[in-house]
Amino acid sequence: MRIEEHIIVETPDYIIVNKPSGVLTLPDRHDNELTSLISMMKKAFGEIYTVHRLDRDTSGIILFARNETAHKYYSQLFESRDVKKFYLGIVNGQLIPSKGSVDEPIMEHPVQKGKMVTNRKGKPSLTDYEVLEDFGLFSLVRMQIHTGRTHQIRVHMKHLGHPIAVDEFYGNGEPVKLSTIKKKFKLGKYVEEERPLLSRLALHAAMLEFKDQSGQVVSVEAPLPKDMAAVLNQLRKHKR
Repeated sequence: MRIEEHIIVETPDYIIVNKPSGVLTLPDRHDNELTSLISMMKKAFGEIYTVHRLDRDTSGIILFARNETAHKYYSQLFESRDVKKFYLGIVNGQLIPSKGSVDEPIMEHPVQKGKMVTNRKGKPSLTDYEVLEDFGLFSLVRMQIHTGRTHQIRVHMKHLGHPIAVDEFYGNGEPVKLSTIKKKFKLGKYVEEERPLLSRLALHAAMLEFKDQSGQVVSVEAPLPKDMAAVLNQLRKHKR
């Protein structure tokens, strides 16, 4: 990928990138061959600092600092929860109530490495959610996270019984196919196998709002990626 095509905002102090799904934020500890966003950024811009991160399969907004002063400022901003972070996700099923908060502490899974669970011994974790569109089988939900725990949205949505679509870790990992959405679906006669509309985690970091170093409020949005938009188009078309 060409990093330049994914830059939303570039200033002398920070760069905001719209990360594609499937790209690591930081290098993999066990596999140096995997491409990471930070290494691409360093190649393109030289000095660069990580302020926060997104899961590999989550797409959307990431802010990188360009100097030590900015790094200190923005890291502090994220730590003190002075950044508004909004995500869009397609979840399985209908959320009732359609608006609410999940205030459930999160900790590492006692047995499964890399997995997180809700547990009262965990760290405080708060997610607000609101259903934007309800399709029965799936719902488009906007989430705002007030804490930045690993896999927070994915764990909290599982806790509600409505995991993010195509979540292999916290849901069933089933790709979204047109045959799932369209009632009378038929494969083309020369097609042997149906191609999924979406075969990755249906989660996108859509908006970031913060005050920059001069005190100006900055609000940045990243449009939904094509694969998630394609699913929503089909869901709207074949709404049952």
